[in-house]
Parts: sequence; structure tokens; C-alpha cells
Amino acid sequence: MFQFLKKRAYPIGVDMGDDSLRLAQLTNGGKGMSIVASSRADRPADVKPGSADWQRWALEAIRLATANGRFHGKEVVAAIPAREVHVELVRMPKAADGKVEDAIFSKIRQNLPFEPVRKNTMMQCIPTDQDNVLVTVTERKIIERHLAIFERAHLNITSIGVWPMALANCYAKFFCRRRTDTETVVMLLNIETNSSNLVICRHENPLFASCIPIGSQQLADENMVTRLVLELTASRRRFASTRRHTQIERLIFLSGPAADVETYTTIAKQLEIQAQIGDCVAALEMADPDCCGIDRRNGNVSWATAFGLSLS
Repeated sequence: MFQFLKKRAYPIGVDMGDDSLRLAQLTNGGKGMSIVASSRADRPADVKPGSADWQRWALEAIRLATANGRFHGKEVVAAIPAREVHVELVRMPKAADGKVEDAIFSKIRQNLPFEPVRKNTMMQCIPTDQDNVLVTVTERKIIERHLAIFERAHLNITSIGVWPMALANCYAKFFCRRRTDTETVVMLLNIETNSSNLVICRHENPLFASCIPIGSQQLADENMVTRLVLELTASRRRFASTRRHTQIERLIFLSGPAADVETYTTIAKQLEIQAQIGDCVAALEMADPDCCGIDRRNGNVSWATAFGLSLS
């Protein structure tokens, strides 16, 4: 962590999505969150996500973003693209000799979208508030690919974050203002360009998560909005099957104005749930928008994951 101007500067949060790269660094001045710096770069159309060209593009974009001196320090918390992370909610197994993670891996290995070899994967287990655990699994070679990018950019990566934790963290820091909010279970939806990330959480504790391959680019089609609602309904049912007496109180669109308000309204009505738009950019103190790198007039970008990573 850093100290400057009596403010606490958090690490640089790096959201390496398939379609764009977003960097953001927040600080807490005591009266609320403000932004130190941010940067965004869109992936060129001819660059395939995860390819060698993508690595070169990501490296150059990060170098350019951090070269202007607006970001403080070199500490980074980054997240692997949601597409490359398998997320699953499982019942906590009983394991002998304390080998709980091995038992969990045995339960999920048949569902993994890549070769299910334990030594070739990295797994994080996030306990929920009952006998379930939210598991995120990524291929080790993907982690190593991202670590190499930051090493060549001369940045110190303090941790690899996971997007469900980042979104829950963003919600807790920006939108949990009432005492009752710490116990309320909410559904968070972060709509990106070509995907939507869903988290059901209680305060900063994720209880369920799912990545849906439908984003704002597809939601101009009413049929795709209906498909997204069906996916959200299925996710809500899966969650309810593990917590029969837990009520989801409201839906929060953490993508802010990144998607059309009418689309948000349609989704909320079809889900029959109280909803609100959670615009974390609007919740920031922003003394000089031109210097921080965020244009509030161009609201079609979601910063929720990058903000949540910085606040980790």
C-alpha cells in the first residue's frame, strides 16, 4: 500500500477481459473513494483473445497506460478473463488427512472445460456461509501467461484476483451504506460487451457466480434479452436449490450505464425482482476527470471489476 497526501492508495486493479483491458487505481481520502488514475484499451478486431498477438497487445497497452506517471507505484491486483475461469458451487466434502482441496477437485473435474489434471490447474476455494464452497479453477499455463505479461511490464503483481470476489467487493464498498445491507442477499449483474457476469452475494461474500456468454452487443435483439433472462432464472434456481430459505432481495446492475436502461428494466420485470443501477463511477469523487482517464459522458464501459480488484 502507499501513503501520499494523507490518502491511502490501493493497488492498480487490472481487468483483462476478452474485449478490452481496463486499469484503475482508487484511493480513500476519508470522505469517500476517489480515483487516482485509470486507462482503457480495446482489443483490436484482428487479435484473437489469448493468442501470442493478444499477449503482445496486452503488454504494450499496459506499458502505455502506466508510462504517464499518473498511476502510483507498481503494485497490481489482476484478474483472469471470466471466459478462462471455471466457477462452480459445490457442497463441502468430507476429506481424510485434511486433503479437502483434492476432494473438491475430484467432485468438479468432470465439469472442467479443459484437461482435468490437478497439477496443471490452479484452484481457489471461497467458503460461503453454509456448507458450500464456491470454486474457481484456471489452467496453470493461463496464469503463467498473465504473470509473464506483468513481469515484462515491470509491475509487481501482488495477487491474481477472481472476478466474483472483485464484483462483490465493488458492491460492498460502494453500495452497502445501510446497516441492513451487510445481511441482505443480492444479485449482481455486470454486463460486458459480449458476456454478462452474475454474482449472488451477501455483502462482500460471494455465494454463487456464473458467466453468461451474452453481452450488450447481443442485447439489441429482444430474443437475446429473453435468453439472458432464462440464464439468470436458471442460475437463481441453482442457487435456491442450495439455500431453500434464502431470499434474494434485489438485483443490482453493476455495469451502470454500460447497457441500455430499457434493457435493464425489461430484465428486472421478467425476473420479477426489485432492481437498481449501480453506477460505481458516479459514486466516485472526481476532482479532475481529464487527468483520471474516465469520461463520464461515455458511460458504455463497466469499471466494476477493475474497481473491485483495486479495492482488494
